[in-house]
Amino acid sequence: MDFDFSDDQEQLRDAVRKWVDKAYNFDRRRAAAHAGGFDRATYGELAELGLTGLYIAEDHGGMGMGPVEGMVVMEELGRGITLEPLAQSLMAGGVISGYGGADAKAWLPKIASGQALVVLADQERKARYQIAVCEAKAVVALDKYAVTAIKNIVPAGDQADAFLVPAMLNGAMALFLVERNASGVTTRGYATQDGSRAADVHLVNAPATLVTLDGQTALQHAVDIGIAATCAYAVGVMDKTLAITVDYMNTRKQFGVAISTFQALRHRVADVKMQLELARGMSYYASLKLNAPAAERQSAMARAKYQLGQSMRFVGQQAVQLHGGIGVTDEYIVSHYFKTLTQLEMTFGDSLHHLGQVSERMQETAGVFA
Repeated sequence: MDFDFSDDQEQLRDAVRKWVDKAYNFDRRRAAAHAGGFDRATYGELAELGLTGLYIAEDHGGMGMGPVEGMVVMEELGRGITLEPLAQSLMAGGVISGYGGADAKAWLPKIASGQALVVLADQERKARYQIAVCEAKAVVALDKYAVTAIKNIVPAGDQADAFLVPAMLNGAMALFLVERNASGVTTRGYATQDGSRAADVHLVNAPATLVTLDGQTALQHAVDIGIAATCAYAVGVMDKTLAITVDYMNTRKQFGVAISTFQALRHRVADVKMQLELARGMSYYASLKLNAPAAERQSAMARAKYQLGQSMRFVGQQAVQLHGGIGVTDEYIVSHYFKTLTQLEMTFGDSLHHLGQVSERMQETAGVFA
């Protein structure tokens, strides 16, 4: 099997890396975090690169690319710990393209151009990462839908233009698109641990556009896209974290020599590198399984997210310890990478949740062959 990237994929990686290195330095990122965690101008720059339309067909103004290109892009954005939630655009573009009707697909050109930021609003307090748990309600009257719900930790929820909202309709989960400025919609925004932005979203009989009546299937697919994007982003974060740590060790001196010459510390860096490569391999695995049948895809995402969670915890903690006290100061860059890794470990389900998912699927497989 050929695991080499194509010339087009390498060019895409190079373009995003150049933007991160030149346009999104640490000072800009830190200023954006202190200013609220989301910058529409920065999101517009991502749109100018075509990244917001990565999973949207060319007929709708997108780039018509696939999971490998998405992985390449998210890795490079992870290297710069970019705050703007591009993964949400990938999820919205992929799900609306695959499941939406004509009314929902009318949003695709706006998503692709960056004119509209559409984010997934699915988390509820009682759900604990279980997508089948949904207390949101939808009603229909005269072919018009209205949704009542409370959704929590919605990425950039008070800045987004619309939400993808799962809600129960006639006893089954459906997926709706609700505009943030619609009647009955209120948001409460706040900063998150890594400096990005989220919000609690309250909907009271908010007018909605139906995306699909098969809401649970579409929602699971959206979450799987999000997991694969999160894994790729985390690989970029860890890759840069390791590079920063090695550079620090080459310049920091103790007893008159660089601490990178100490054998015990070199062994710890080798362990960090091993965890990074384990994570990279599982990230590739997740992206390559995004177009697999649903059961196979979900199993792959759980495995990948569990390994990424273990790697993120190890890499982040080791990087801080190898830096010493400076590693947890706001003024020093590695502290921001550490906080990002800590938050990513809990995004779309923490390690314990996904370990349970892997165990459950292994038991199901064992039962089949018993």
